[in-house]
Amino acid sequence: MEQNNRKAWLYLLPAMLFLGVFLVYPLIDVCVYSLEEGYNFASQTYWGLGLYNYAYVLRDPYFLQALKNTFILVIITVPVSTGLALLISLGLSSIRRLQELYQTIYFLPYVTNTLAVGLVFMILFKQTPYTDGLVNQVLSWFGAGPIDFIDGPYWAKMLVLCVYTVWVVMPFKILILTGALASVDRTYYNAAKVDGTPGWRIFTRITLPMISPTVFYLVITGFIGAFKAYSDVVALFGTDLNAAGMNTIVGYIYDMLYGTSGGYPSYASAAAIVLFAIVLTITCVNLLVSKKHVHY
Repeated sequence: MEQNNRKAWLYLLPAMLFLGVFLVYPLIDVCVYSLEEGYNFASQTYWGLGLYNYAYVLRDPYFLQALKNTFILVIITVPVSTGLALLISLGLSSIRRLQELYQTIYFLPYVTNTLAVGLVFMILFKQTPYTDGLVNQVLSWFGAGPIDFIDGPYWAKMLVLCVYTVWVVMPFKILILTGALASVDRTYYNAAKVDGTPGWRIFTRITLPMISPTVFYLVITGFIGAFKAYSDVVALFGTDLNAAGMNTIVGYIYDMLYGTSGGYPSYASAAAIVLFAIVLTITCVNLLVSKKHVHY
């Protein structure tokens, strides 16, 4: 028994070393940085330890704006993308002919570079001296005036960002949910049809409970991915996100390290720990909720 335990630990050693070097150590280092007050990047010195960096970050209007943008993005895109992906997956599962072709078409945005997709969206929505953009041309058919979705009002920019995010993340969710629907035992459906069960009840009582672990997985990963949004925003609004009022928490961290406000790793570390705490809290809440609504 002891020999088997030694072998098991030996097999785990490479993974444990990898996680220790690239996960545990950086996390500890970030925590230490976040507590070092008055850290000087050039001389690698600081004048004390405390919570000043957290107080500064939580009072910084740029961080508060980034926090607001991130939460709006998370609250809107995660449920919308998951719901739309579920509807499309149900439609694809009911199609027999050309099902693989439709699945490939829906999956194409996921394998396309996000920056390239962002540039296409910017062309569709952006006003220029030569054109108002394709979206504004469509709006003009209904008598609506042109709207500058890229450099205009805040709600318009947030709308574009949410639509873009849903567009990018939905193909992966469709692929996963289509696989989950295909794995449901057809015996349950046949029995329900024999009993004359209506379609909506089959969905709520059979389909949804059977795929609930997959839906829960997509919700958790969706929350984490939305909180880490940065490259999508850059693709739409450029690198000066603070000026555009569209920065995210990850963008704020990057700016504190390398951007126009760069050279403040202590502030960036404090913001990273705040982001970690938010994601951890939401994940724990989802885990508690899943005990009642997820059926394994």
